[in-house]
Amino acid sequence: MIREKLQKIQVKRLVILNLPYFFIFYVADKGSWLYRHCLGESMVQRLGVMLVNFRLAFLSWLPSIALQDLTVGVLVAGALKLVVYYRSKNAKKFRQGVEYGSARWGNRKDIEPFMDPVFENNVILTETERLTMNSRPKAPKYARNKNVIVIGGPDPERQDSM
Repeated sequence: MIREKLQKIQVKRLVILNLPYFFIFYVADKGSWLYRHCLGESMVQRLGVMLVNFRLAFLSWLPSIALQDLTVGVLVAGALKLVVYYRSKNAKKFRQGVEYGSARWGNRKDIEPFMDPVFENNVILTETERLTMNSRPKAPKYARNKNVIVIGGPDPERQDSM
């Protein structure tokens, strides 16, 4: 019972996601049929005649079953699907459902991976935050730049605290 419902949902989802590609296939198939039947000495002339008479391709709603027309339809729809797939895989990674500029203050849990358990092996950033001086932490993704700038004149207290 549940398996049948899941299969129906999967089929419905598959049809809905691929419906635009079926439409593109149909239009490309009809365009290929019309291009084959247009007269002209060059490709430019044939395309011109084809654009003027484009409505003739849709007098019959059935797609052309000629192998060349079917091939053109499949190639155009497949190329468009590949372009959409490629663009979706290389899309920027945005935080879905979160507004731009919605940062939050960090807490102790957020800074912990960047701190060394031995107090002396850290650079003190604030009273509660420190940064490990270890150039190769256990998890490489927590490795950070260790450059620190101290603004102000020489002060014995500052030198002792840094």
